[in-house]
Amino acid sequence: MNTATHTRDWTTAEIPDLAGRTVIITGANSGIGFETARAFADHGAHVVLAVRDGQKGEAAAAQIGTSAEVRLLDLADLGSVRRFAGAWDGDIHILVNNAGVMIPPLGRTKDGFELQFGINHLGHFALTNLLLPHITGRVVTVASGAHRSGTIDFDDLNWEQRRYGGGSGGYSQSKLANLLFTLELQRRLTASGSRVLAMAAHPGMAATNLGSHSGNPFLTALGSLVVRLFAQDATGGAAPTLFAATAPIPGGSYAGPGNRREMIGAPVLVGRSDAATDPRTAERLWDASEELTHVPYPAAQLNAS
Repeated sequence: MNTATHTRDWTTAEIPDLAGRTVIITGANSGIGFETARAFADHGAHVVLAVRDGQKGEAAAAQIGTSAEVRLLDLADLGSVRRFAGAWDGDIHILVNNAGVMIPPLGRTKDGFELQFGINHLGHFALTNLLLPHITGRVVTVASGAHRSGTIDFDDLNWEQRRYGGGSGGYSQSKLANLLFTLELQRRLTASGSRVLAMAAHPGMAATNLGSHSGNPFLTALGSLVVRLFAQDATGGAAPTLFAATAPIPGGSYAGPGNRREMIGAPVLVGRSDAATDPRTAERLWDASEELTHVPYPAAQLNAS
């Protein structure tokens, strides 16, 4: 599926009044996450910036205003994920799984997972399931068009045997995992009788600092040049996430920019690769993720009303 579907341009003016609602955004101290948080706050929501660096988080919150608060969360440490979730009390209207790393040198999380798979997928997988009994509205996971070149190698999910190269294979695997996670999460929510919806979005090409961890100065400089010439700004990059979080669209939807091969433009519903729509792979990945994180789906704790 490669075609975008839309009838008119969506804008943030269509975000409903979110007064009294709480939104958590991971990685919200800069880039797309910050612009997402600011837009939610502008529409009345109380936003929680779930960030690894508290000082940077406080600086971002100060720009947003009194509707923002900061809580520490390190997705590269499942202990931190558990502490964040364990300290939570009250409803969450929207959870945005936004934080991520892109094409860093080979690294490991505190729990020994390959860095991109560990942060981009497993950290958010654990966080979502631990918070799910509190969530009343939607879970939005930020994926990428890079998922189209991704494969899930169940024999080597954490890149302990394969050649890592520049890390692009690890990134595309993690982004494919984001879409498979959304697919299986929606299936489970529906089966549980929950009204919570699982969504995915991708920003297209946006001017952020996501690619600054490649460890290759040439690739970093080249990427910066391409972004300056062709990308939309972080505000535009945040629009698909905001659309997925608030627009009247069905569970399991995937949003992205509508122009230039999903690189820029107003958000629309977009297609995904065949691999990203395979329910058997999605279920198998879910089972593997539960085994790796020791965090199960909390079916018995969900409120089906």
